[in-house]
Amino acid sequence: MPVTVPPSLLIVLEVLRPCFTAPSFATMSALVTGALSAGGPRTVTGMWQAAGLAGQAHWSRAHRFFSRAVWDLDQVGLALARAVAERFMPEGAAVTVAVDDTLFHRYGRHVHGAKYQHDGSAKGRDGIGRGNCFVIVGIVVAVPFMARRVCLPVLFRLHIHKTSTSKTEQARAMVDLLAQTLPGRTIHVVGDALYRGPAWRGLPQRVTFTTRLAANAVLYAPEPPRTGKRGHPAWKGERLGTATEMAATATWTRTRVTRYGVTEAVDLAVITCLWWGSLHRTPVRVVLVRDLDETRPYTLALATTDLTTNGERIVARYASRWSIEQSIKDAKQLLGAGDAQNRLPAAVERTTPLSLANLTILVLWYDHAGQPATDLNTRRHEAPWYRHKRHVSIEDMITAFLRTRITHITAAQDTSTLFGPSHPTSQPIAA
Repeated sequence: MPVTVPPSLLIVLEVLRPCFTAPSFATMSALVTGALSAGGPRTVTGMWQAAGLAGQAHWSRAHRFFSRAVWDLDQVGLALARAVAERFMPEGAAVTVAVDDTLFHRYGRHVHGAKYQHDGSAKGRDGIGRGNCFVIVGIVVAVPFMARRVCLPVLFRLHIHKTSTSKTEQARAMVDLLAQTLPGRTIHVVGDALYRGPAWRGLPQRVTFTTRLAANAVLYAPEPPRTGKRGHPAWKGERLGTATEMAATATWTRTRVTRYGVTEAVDLAVITCLWWGSLHRTPVRVVLVRDLDETRPYTLALATTDLTTNGERIVARYASRWSIEQSIKDAKQLLGAGDAQNRLPAAVERTTPLSLANLTILVLWYDHAGQPATDLNTRRHEAPWYRHKRHVSIEDMITAFLRTRITHITAAQDTSTLFGPSHPTSQPIAA
């Protein structure tokens, strides 16, 4: 197989070498290169062709890599998680982890795991689509060359309706793996309202969970002290009511919070209590947020098992959950996640997740080899109407990778094949 992978990408992919055999690592490197540089659909053969291997090696090698090769997707994701934590976070710093799921449309009757299920992007009132649904766990980081926090996907589970465990239980299993892989770090998990539930009971001491509070959730005061009287001791205190009822009697404090890149003043109330119906005896804090122009009792209600962090940071942490939505969009629209058309169980469970992980690989590569200042100047020159552009985007990173790969291929080839043996510049150029 000819060398088609830029050396700078190989340096990044080196963290994944222990997850594969030598032939599988070569195949994986070529497929990642093809996925990051393809101009058309990122099907398996599309990635193979974009890697420059059409006619050089049989395409069945790419299909076998996903359907039959011996490698573990969790090991790949955990290796990427360690690389992300080492690259973008100080040693021992807390890690914010976002969980979500998305549907990739597939319609064949024989596609493994394809079912009719909820589709957040579906048009119409039913919100139903057919395809493969993946639960995704990503690490939210701040990178120096982007204006926003970015979520880097690392772990994945195929969710099959009425067959798999619940999405919440799948997310909890992946978070437990991540906590074992990043010892010594506090893990702050954030998820939308779909991911609340009993699966988050009994979290390790250094793992917290934050989500939106259900509007009809009834809260109770913390467990009262033992009275010494006969009978079973009380596990919960007096009824505090729903978030609306609590907001009517809460003590509000005027403060400033940062959400979605904007810092503004809001009223905040924090109440320690028990969410009996969901987390049972696990103590939680309810953070009520009320905008200054809001006429309702509250704007947002959050429930968190983090009992030490102040309310302002809890609100900002939950707002960072939106980054996983943007990452899913970028992976689908820019990196072709979901383009693959394979049907076998192992292939379905591996191909789309690896396409999502390509976003993480791309950001790691750009942090290692990218030139933000040069790329920004080039972009402003090509599109002068972007007057306020100050940071690179995912699309800019893909363009930078294309330039790097083209430069690498051009420098590595023998120019005598281009100009003929008599041309004065027909000398091999060292890579």
